[in-house]
Amino acid sequence: MRFIIHGAGAIGGTIGARLYQHGRDVVLIARGAHFEAIKEKGLSFKTPQESASLPIPCVSHPSEIAFKPDDVVFMCTKTQDSLEALDALRQAAGEAVPVICAQNGVTNERLALRRFENVYGMVVMLPASHLEPGVVQAESMTTTGILDAGRFPSGKDALIEEVAVDLAASRFSALADARIMRWKYAKLLRNLGNALQALCGPSLTEGRDILRLANREALACYDAAGIDCASREEEAERRADHIQMAPVEGQSRGGGSSWQSIARGAGSIEADYLNGEIVYMGRLHDVPTPANLVLQRMGNGLVREGAAPGCYTLDQVRERIVEAGGRF
Repeated sequence: MRFIIHGAGAIGGTIGARLYQHGRDVVLIARGAHFEAIKEKGLSFKTPQESASLPIPCVSHPSEIAFKPDDVVFMCTKTQDSLEALDALRQAAGEAVPVICAQNGVTNERLALRRFENVYGMVVMLPASHLEPGVVQAESMTTTGILDAGRFPSGKDALIEEVAVDLAASRFSALADARIMRWKYAKLLRNLGNALQALCGPSLTEGRDILRLANREALACYDAAGIDCASREEEAERRADHIQMAPVEGQSRGGGSSWQSIARGAGSIEADYLNGEIVYMGRLHDVPTPANLVLQRMGNGLVREGAAPGCYTLDQVRERIVEAGGRF
């Protein structure tokens, strides 16, 4: 089995690095300066215990790969980049190549299933960062992360069982799960704070009231739509003590994926597919979602204005939520 990592940023780069380090056949797909840096010097992979330069094969587009029958693709782009990435992959590899959506949100699997025969969802609990070209770091000391997966919309098969075995042998905790989407909907709840972190900075200790309101709105939408999701207790049991954060080269982790996108000047943010997913569901089912709407709008505003992460206060966000009809 060969693993094609489509989007070798924080998540994709870490998955590819660990698989490569443990003897698996890996090809990375990266873009722009990140691709150039990997091509020239290898992928610089840093953890609390190591710093390595890995000569992983890397291309800038799926068309540069001669696809083989045993290839499996990890789709690791941000959701806003998925359509372009999926279309390029289909043109290069055909519709039969298995696609594992190792991405936040719940939109990617639907996009992929329109284009590919075998699509899998993956829940990503993996603290990692990508802030400069050619460099990816993973911040957990023991298990690198949790990567459970299953067929979309449900079920599991021999392929995803084999993928889970390979990941488990590469310093991940990985299980094949026939009901993977209930875990992805639970993970979406945790990602509703991504935009708030980009707006107000990595530490959200004083912003828990905003996060609680965003989560209440989401759960009301889930209830109206008849969507099941894993409970906090189930998540805590699955997470256990697998992920233990530690500084990398003396530096503690900054923020999550949205904070990193703004800090890196990526030119886009996932808010439309995280908070925006809840807004979409609320509009479908007549459920008010003012907190998620404000986080979506303000997150997108950071990109539009070219602002730096952390340029708003929590009180400014609260004021806008109240103006939009939210009640704390």
